[in-house]
This record gives sequence, structure tokens and C-alpha cells, in this order.
Amino acid sequence: MSAIIDWIVGLMDTLGAPGVGIAILLENLFPPIPSEVVLPLGGFTVAQGSLNFAAVFIWATIGSVVGAYILYGVGAWLGAERLRAIADWMWLVKASDVDKSLEWFDRHGRPSILFGRLIPGIRSLISIPAGLDRMNLLTFGLWTTLGSAVWNFILIYLGFTLGDNWEAVTTYIDQYSKVVYVLLILVMLGFLVFFIRRDVKEKQAD
Repeated sequence: MSAIIDWIVGLMDTLGAPGVGIAILLENLFPPIPSEVVLPLGGFTVAQGSLNFAAVFIWATIGSVVGAYILYGVGAWLGAERLRAIADWMWLVKASDVDKSLEWFDRHGRPSILFGRLIPGIRSLISIPAGLDRMNLLTFGLWTTLGSAVWNFILIYLGFTLGDNWEAVTTYIDQYSKVVYVLLILVMLGFLVFFIRRDVKEKQAD
């Protein structure tokens, strides 16, 4: 983590606020670079008088949106047909499950993008199903910008407010993340049970 912090500090020293945007862009694509370190550190730098709050916030949001569009492109490239083929190959999962998932995303995609940008571990990945579903690019951009702006502002502000104790933000986010991850595990277990029960019923019917 210290190496990442040193790299971010060097990036901000060299490029200023755009350095925060680049770091957040890379954070979207490479999870080992955590936004809960980049953004509070940016806020701390603002508190030191080295950077402007608005500039850090704007560049961080630009980085978030650009990174999200790249992952949207990954989802669009993968496409529903490839995903159906993968589902047919996998155990317990069917191509029809892909169709049902895309139908669900058609109905709930917009709030999913918004709230997904506020969940560690999901905030980047939520762009991929949007690409798979070929969500309207402008709609995707608007909801991504809104969700990213909320997340970025909170973390930058916390870093600004806490000053020398900016690293405490990481502790808060870690606790928040643990709760989210437990809920996600429970959801995944629920889906696993559903798929296994469905498979057993189908074999019994045969």
C-alpha cells in the first residue's frame, strides 16, 4: 500500500489534479489501486493547499467516467451471444439465465448503475453488464457520472476534513466493504442453491 501511496503522491506532484483523474481511471481498470486511498489522499492534499477541491473532484469524476466507458466497451465486445455460449458450457447455468439477467437489467439498469457506483468491488464491474445490455451511451454516462460524483465527493471531503488522519477513511470503507461483501456472498449462495435445486428437479423429471 505504501508503494501505491508514493506513486499517487508522485502523480499529483507531477500533474496536479489531473493526476488524481488518471489514478481513478486506472483504479476502475486495476482494482489493486483503491479509490479509498486515492480520493482521501487527494482531499488531504487540498487541505495542505497544494490542490483545488473543485479541480480534484472534477478530474476524479472524469477519470471515473472514462474508466467506466472502457469497461462498458468490454461488456459490449463480449456481447450477449458469447455470454450465452459461456453459460451453456458452465455447470448449472443456462443461456436462458443470461436472457433473464438482461431482461432484469433492462428494467432496473439505471438505478443499478447509480447504486453500483457506491459499492466497493462492484462500482467498476457494474459497467460490464451495461455494455452487455447495450444501454444507451448517454443514459449510461449520466447515471455513472451521478454515482461517481457522489462517491468521489464523499471520499475527497473526508480526506479534506480529516487532514493528517486521512488514512482513517480506509478503515471506514473497509468496515463498509465487509458488510457489503457478506451480503453479496449470501446473495451468491442463494443463487447457487436455486441453480442446484433446479438442476436436481430437471434430472428427476428426466
